[in-house]
Amino acid sequence: MPVLSCIKLSDDERRALLDLVWQVLEQALAGRGFQLPNAPQSETLSQPAASFVTLHHNGQLRGCIGSLSADEALWKNVCHNAYASGFKDARFAPLTVQDKAGLSVEVSVLSTFTPVENLGEVELLQRLRPAIDGLLLEDQRHRAVFLPSVWQALPEPDQFVAALKAKGGWPPGYWSKDIDIHLFATTVISDNAGSV
Repeated sequence: MPVLSCIKLSDDERRALLDLVWQVLEQALAGRGFQLPNAPQSETLSQPAASFVTLHHNGQLRGCIGSLSADEALWKNVCHNAYASGFKDARFAPLTVQDKAGLSVEVSVLSTFTPVENLGEVELLQRLRPAIDGLLLEDQRHRAVFLPSVWQALPEPDQFVAALKAKGGWPPGYWSKDIDIHLFATTVISDNAGSV
C-alpha cells in the first residue's frame, strides 16, 4: 500500500502553526472573538491543506474541530479550526480564561484522502494499520472520520471501526457495499506543555 504523504513542515513552520493557534485563542479569550493573525512568511503554510485542531485541558479532551477539504491555505485553516475547537465544539462549553493554564494544543495536518475499494468490513479490518491510518466512512446518509491519534484510545481495528460507525450513526454490526472508504495520514504538531 502506498505511503500517504502530508505536507512536509520544517521545525520553524511547526512552531509558527502553534503560535498562530495560541494567537487565535488569546484574542478570543480576551473577548475579541475570532481574529485572523497576520499571514506567516511561508510558502508551505500558504498551500491549501485540511487540518484538525484538538485541545486538551489537563489531559482531557476539551475540543476537536477540523475540516476534510483542502480549500484554503493551511495556516488559515488551522486558525479557523483552533477558534472552532475552543469556542464552537458543541460537546463542550466555550473556553474560559481559567482553562488556559492547563490547555495544550495538537494540530493534525491531513494528507490527501485515498479511496479504498469496499470489499467488506473484514477486509477493511485486515487492511487497517493501527496508529498510522486515519479513516473516513460515508454513504448517502452518514459520515464519520477518525484521526490516526484515535488509535491511542481504540488500539484494535475492530474497536476502531465499531466506534467510528457508532459515531456516524450506523447501527451496531451494520455494513453495506454502499459505504465509501477513504484512508489518510496526518502530520501531528503538539505543544504538550501548554501555552507558549
